[in-house]
This record gives sequence, structure tokens and C-alpha cells, in this order.
Amino acid sequence: MTAPVPTEKTTPAPGRAVSYFELNRRMLQLAWQFRADCVRVLVLNLILVALNLSGLGLAGLGIDVLRHAFDADGPSPRWPLGWNPPTAWSSLALVAFVAALILLVAILQATLKFVTAVAGAALSQRIVIKLRTEVYDKLQRLSFHFFDSNDSSSIINRVAGDVQAVRGFVDGVLLKILTVMLSLGVYLAYMLSVHATLACACLITSPLLWIGAVVFSRTVRPLYKRSSELNDKLILRLSENVQGIQVVKGFAREDDEITRFQDANRELKDQKYNIFWRLSVYQPSMGFLTQINQLVLIGYGGALVIQGQLPLGAGLFVFANLIHEFANQVGTIINIANSVQASLTGAERIFNVLDAEVEIDSPAGAIRLPRAHGRITLDHVRFSYAGHSPVAPANDPAEPVLQDVSMEIQPGEVIGLVGATGAGKTTLLNLIARFYDVTAGAVLVDGVDVRQLDLQDLRRNIGVVFQESFLFSNTVAANIAFGEPGADLQRVENAARLAAAHEFVADLPEGYDSLIGEHGSNLSGGQRQRLAIARALLLDPPILLLDDATAAVDAETEYEIQQAIATAQQGRTTLLVSNRISALKRTDRIYVLSDGSIVESGSHEELMRLDGEYAKLARIQFVEPSTATTTTP
Repeated sequence: MTAPVPTEKTTPAPGRAVSYFELNRRMLQLAWQFRADCVRVLVLNLILVALNLSGLGLAGLGIDVLRHAFDADGPSPRWPLGWNPPTAWSSLALVAFVAALILLVAILQATLKFVTAVAGAALSQRIVIKLRTEVYDKLQRLSFHFFDSNDSSSIINRVAGDVQAVRGFVDGVLLKILTVMLSLGVYLAYMLSVHATLACACLITSPLLWIGAVVFSRTVRPLYKRSSELNDKLILRLSENVQGIQVVKGFAREDDEITRFQDANRELKDQKYNIFWRLSVYQPSMGFLTQINQLVLIGYGGALVIQGQLPLGAGLFVFANLIHEFANQVGTIINIANSVQASLTGAERIFNVLDAEVEIDSPAGAIRLPRAHGRITLDHVRFSYAGHSPVAPANDPAEPVLQDVSMEIQPGEVIGLVGATGAGKTTLLNLIARFYDVTAGAVLVDGVDVRQLDLQDLRRNIGVVFQESFLFSNTVAANIAFGEPGADLQRVENAARLAAAHEFVADLPEGYDSLIGEHGSNLSGGQRQRLAIARALLLDPPILLLDDATAAVDAETEYEIQQAIATAQQGRTTLLVSNRISALKRTDRIYVLSDGSIVESGSHEELMRLDGEYAKLARIQFVEPSTATTTTP
């Protein structure tokens, strides 16, 4: 027997809070992975800035040309790059020339805006696809612990909504802030080249704008985090209502559910209003500061024009438009400050998934298990949900669900597990399939601790039928062949026959090609369970775990399934969780669990003579009443 790995298990703490600096660093790392696309979009935006500035300069030049045409004694227009038009050109020709240049720049701008929009959209989708793929991939490898600890609505929201928020950091924050900074740099350089003193006077309020952006960002970040939590709550309410609509209608609780949804919706609305109220105060305040710049320009710049120290068109007109552009860029900064908080909130939730520890995984140098013989050993197993699930079945997660459980199951044996709800039967099966790791002790398959086996090999050797059968929105054949998609129709039909499912499948409109509704909504409970059994049997596993597999079927179907399972059990080790004596009588040995411990074990006949917990269950079900009354000395 291979020595078991250390028995005591330390469970890592749940997702840690990520610092503001760490989030930004991780986001920048994400952007770096798309650096070529980011640089391409950034360069295109910079060319647009240059074209916009060129258009303003040409418009200002046109104004100076017109002014000179009406007032020949006024200052001459300043042509760019030291170029001067031929003296033979008339004023009308000069104006037409400038107008043609403005039209050319406008055409170039329109074309480049289209190219930039396409490049930006392509970058966004590449980021979204990458992030969604990484998150989905990580979700497939996380243990039940993660799914126990997080609502399904929260997980779905992270894949759908939070990924978009993280994408928004790259194209809505990083690229925009770089574009804004470079734009402001270009505008400032142009203004300083025209008149340095006027440029400094017009931008005197700029430091206040940056301070305001920093204060606003720190104020709204916790509000965005709370908003995401409330959105998860709203989606959870909707999801539960849709999935439980039969219960809602059965108890005539529609009005109450509407009220509960409205309350959740109102709570989210109030939180959004709280954010928008701050944003509504922040935006006008920052806008007011930029208007002060316009006042300085009209007062000081107007005086310079009158004194002849500043051109009307290329000077005051361009300055006025650049101040307006500054105001627009400040508005962009406001939106960036708003977007960055939404992005960071989404990023924290995304990174909590990506950083979550894969607790159940194959160890380094894992032992391969091509085909198990089927011997199962439980060596003084102890397990509690402490650190595994905040919604553990026990009232106290630290209370052991299983304690000092030992079993030796030989290949081909059929073992029954019986006990009251919460006794630990399902948990025991979960430990064998290594959905969780034991807290103490060891579970061994063919003498090897399951924690030392290759995880994929282990689970391919185990067929599992869960207590609540889940079917995918696909064809019947695809559901049966889920564990081995390449299985041919003959194997699918054989598995269905073993599970007593072939007859009802053949009666479906499209047979094995019939589509199953979401969660198998167009099938009965017994039909769903039989397909789940067929899915497990198709793999021909040497170990079969049946978690109350006949609980949702009628007596006739139960008999058919038991007969089919009896055939399928040949040559394989089977553990059957059931409280039905008719099923347990067919097993080689029965273990009775109570409060996580084995209190009785033996064959059906032995346990009946013992007249303990098992015999009481038998009497309740009116099985062999004469035997049930027999007492042991």
C-alpha cells in the first residue's frame, strides 16, 4: 500500500482583497499583452489630434485672410511652416485654397475616425474573449469549495459583466488617459508657441481639475463595489424565481415575489443614484473651473488682439477652440475617473476568480490509473466543511460531517449506504471521487491515496449519478455521451438500455436526436434520472457511485432500473446510497451512518437480526415484518 500523504489539511483563506496599486499593476499587465494593438489605436488617436489641430489652425488662418482682405492695413496672415502664397493670388483664391485644405483635413479625419473605431472595437473584443476564456477555464478547474462559497448569479455576472468592466480599463481608461495626456501636451505646446503668457493664464485652474479627479475616484470606488454586490443580488433573485417558478405559483406567491424583486431593484437604483448624484455634482464643478479659463481668454486675449500682439484667427480663435478642447478633455477625465472605479471593481472580482487556488488538482508526479481494479479503502476518514463551504449541511461548518470512518471494499462488491439526512452519505461519495479532500485520514483506490493519483484518471474510472440529475440543453445522445463525446450511437443505445431509458427515448419525436430543454424541463424526473444513469454507464467505469439514483422514479421504473443496475454492477465496484430496503437487499454489505459515523454494518439479513437502526427503517417500509421483529440475544 502506498503511504498516504499528510492527513491534516489546511484550507486557504477565501479570495483576498486586492490593493488599489495591485489592481492597477495587474490591469497594466493585461494591457501589455495587447501592446501592439494598443499602440496602433493610440497612434491613430494621436493622428486624429494632429488633424484636429490642423483644422483649427487652418480655420484661424482663413479668418486672418478674410480680415486682411477687408483691412489691408491690418496684420498679415501667418502662413504655417514659413510658406507664403504667390503674390498674384487674389483674396478669393486664398480663401478658396484654405477652404480646400480644410475640406481635405475633414475627409482625412472622417476616414481615420472610422479606422480608429474599427481598431478599437477589435481590441475590445480580443480582450473580452481572452478574459472570458481564462475565467471560464479557471472555473472548470476550481473545486466545489469555490462554487459553494459563491452564488451562481455572482459567478455568471463575473463572466458576463465584470469582464466588460475590465475590458473598459484598457480602451476606456488606459488608452483614453494616454490620448488625453498627449492631446493636452500637443495643445499646450501649440498655445505656448503662439503666446506663452496667455497659455499659462488660461490654464491656471488645471491643477484643481486633477485634484478633483483624484478625490472623486477615491470617493466613489466603494460605492461601485457595493453596486456590483447589489447587482449580483438582483440577478440571484431573478434566477431563483425563474428556476423555482413552479413553487412560486404553487404557493400563489407571485405578488410577494414581485415585491421582493422590486425591493432589490429599488436598492440597486438607490445605490446607482448615490453614485450619479456625486457624479452630477462633480461634473458641473469641474466644468465651472474650465469656464473660468474662457473668461481669462476673452479678457486678456481680447486685449492682446486689440494691441496687435495676438492674431484674431490663428491666435484668439484657435485659443478659444483649444480652451474648448481642454474643457472636453476635462470631461473625458471625469468620465475616466468614473470608468476607472467601475473597472477596478470588476477587476477585483475577476482576479479573485483567476487567483483562486485550485485546491483539488493532480500532484506533481501523479500516479497514473489507466483502469482501476476497484478496491476502495477508507482509512479513519474525518471530514468537515470548515474552510470548504459557508453553506455546509451542518449548522456548524467546523463540526465533522464524517468522523473516523473506515471501510475496506473489494473489487466488484456492491455496498449500500443508508442513514438519515445529513448523516454523511453523499459526502462520503464526494470524497471517493475527490470532489473534496479529507480533513484527516485517507481515501485509497487500489491501495493508492486518491490525492496521489492523476485526477483525470481517477474520475474517468468512476461513474457518478448524483442525487439531483442535471441534463444539458442538447440532444439525448449528446447527454448520454457527455463523458465520451466520440461514442457511437450503438454504445449510447446500449447504455440507455442498461438504464431502462431506451424505450422512452425511442418514443420521443426525434429519438436520440431529440433536444432536451433547459435542465431537462421537457422530461419527467424519472426520465432525467435514467438518462443520468445511462451517462454514467456509457463510460463502463470500474467504480460506480449512485447517490439515491432511484429516488425520483415510480415503483415500476425503480424495479426496471434496479434490474438494469444489477446487470451493470457485474464486474464493477458499486456504492449505492439509498433508504429503500428493496434496493439495499441486493447489496453485498450495508453500512448504516448516523451523525457522520458508522453505527452498523453487515448484510441485509445480519442487520435485520441485529434489530437496530436498519431494522427500524425496514419496519417503517413494511419489509419482511416477521423478520424485522426478530431480536438478537
